[in-house]
This record gives sequence, structure tokens and C-alpha cells, in this order.
Amino acid sequence: MTFHEIIRRPLVTEKVVDKKETERTMAFEVALHANKIQIAKAVEKLFNVRVEEVRTANFEGKLRRRGRFAGYRSDWKKAYVRLEAGQKMPEFADL
Repeated sequence: MTFHEIIRRPLVTEKVVDKKETERTMAFEVALHANKIQIAKAVEKLFNVRVEEVRTANFEGKLRRRGRFAGYRSDWKKAYVRLEAGQKMPEFADL
């Protein structure tokens, strides 16, 4: 799996922006089968920073209806990545 397959996209929500400013933590949607070590290496290579900690959370797809048709969204995984002290936070607008 390449680094771009592991890190699918950055998550930019009010909660994540607050964590980014106060706790040096970024959030990403990552591949379902990626482990914490793979996620840390991918972030270090893609953003040229050093990672202190990775926390992950798995989310099951929700049931969604469109009229009489029903289906499920895909399962997905979120990773919270905390950078070491002194590391510059990458800006997602620059990507």
C-alpha cells in the first residue's frame, strides 16, 4: 500500500481545527486496513514532520434511504495524529 492509499483525505471540521490549534493534532480519513505504524510513516513522509502519537477510530456505515431504496454507506476509519513538540503544522490549503 502506498502512502497516498493509506492517507485518503484530511478531515477539516470545527472540532479538528480546534484540536489542530490547541493540541498539535490532525485528523485524516485513512484506509480501513492501515495500522498505526503505517499511518505514522505515511504522515511523516507526506508532510515532512515527526509524529508523536496516533489514535484510530473505526466507523460503521450508516443506513441511508432514498425514497423506497435503502443502502449502507461504506465503513471508514479516522486517525488522530499528534505531532512532536516544535513541529510545524501543515496547512491543508497549501496541499
